Amino acid sequence: MDLAFTPEEQAFRDEIRAWVRANLPAEISHKVHNALRLTRDDMQRWAKILGKKGWLGYGWPQQFGGPGWSAVQKHLFEEECALAGAPRIVPFGPVMVAPVIMAFGNKEQQERFLPGIASGEVWWSQGYSEPGSGSDLASLKTRAERRGDKYIVNGQKTWTTLGQYGDWMFNLVRTSTEGKPQTGISFLLLDMKSKGVSVRPIKLLDGECEVNEVFFDNVEVPAENLIGEENKGWTYAKHLLSHERTNIADVNRAKRELERLKRIAKTEGVWDDTRFRDQIALLEVDVVALEMLVLRVLSAEKSGKNSLDIAGLLKIRGSEIQQRYSELMMLAAGPYSLPFIEEAMEAGWQGDFPGGVLANAPLASTYFNMRKTTIYGGSNEVQRNIVAQTVLG
Repeated sequence: MDLAFTPEEQAFRDEIRAWVRANLPAEISHKVHNALRLTRDDMQRWAKILGKKGWLGYGWPQQFGGPGWSAVQKHLFEEECALAGAPRIVPFGPVMVAPVIMAFGNKEQQERFLPGIASGEVWWSQGYSEPGSGSDLASLKTRAERRGDKYIVNGQKTWTTLGQYGDWMFNLVRTSTEGKPQTGISFLLLDMKSKGVSVRPIKLLDGECEVNEVFFDNVEVPAENLIGEENKGWTYAKHLLSHERTNIADVNRAKRELERLKRIAKTEGVWDDTRFRDQIALLEVDVVALEMLVLRVLSAEKSGKNSLDIAGLLKIRGSEIQQRYSELMMLAAGPYSLPFIEEAMEAGWQGDFPGGVLANAPLASTYFNMRKTTIYGGSNEVQRNIVAQTVLG
């Protein structure tokens, strides 16, 4: 395994770094580096900047309008964007549903949906989890009944991330109750402005309405919006989930937040505490190990070998690291990290105590928010079972 970057790859990194520095709005970078709330406009503004350059679909092949980058180039792009303080690309369109449309959609669907995803103009949401179907996704009950040239959809989805902003949703629906649960699922693309679609935000521990419930009441969906074959949606869903769980690992964000943790520790006077610095060192070892695992996969792809099926393992380690660095930030700030007054935070108040912007409400909100990471995208307990069966044997 060769983990050294070639001169060409280093030159590519320099090109990405220079472009991001020149094009990333300073006010957005400031928000990301200080864990301040990003609005829909912030996220879509950056998406459109990338879209104009042709880089929002940075993982896409050239035949679909992407740059056709190698796995290593994609990794370097993600790393430079994260370290510069760019918002994470909202993955539901360019990272998740786009590969499914490319692999299983027909030419008309590709021509209809991919341009809006690539430009950042169309916001996509994910319709997977339901109140009784999370990690056991195959038990989903949202029903789509075929009537002529349309499907009639009834049911409910939950934990729909940023669904309040969605223009379109890719949706797993039940089209048959015969055979195994997995065999009766289909993959539908649904316009969220359709009559009968209602979105109800769910307020989380950090005061944000990041996730939503989405209800479908006799929603009409044209049959032409079915991806692939009816009752084959489970195959397409698994294809998508491998992209989601790799994306959740987010090692480049962890590297950026590790540096933020060090700044907070130095500002709050705990950097000289060897026991606390030991905890930072342990976290850094885990981050480096996760990065080595990612690079190991990239090295295998680069050499044409089959990479390990370790999407679940990446998700497990990445999510635990995210929780750990948010914990250590809270510990570094001590009692000054505890106040969490959403209204005051929105008004710009950062607390009348030492530490200023580093020891403030965003530390608590990030800590609260990161409790979700070991649950979503398939809970870590379930992922460990999958890794045991598919990787360890």
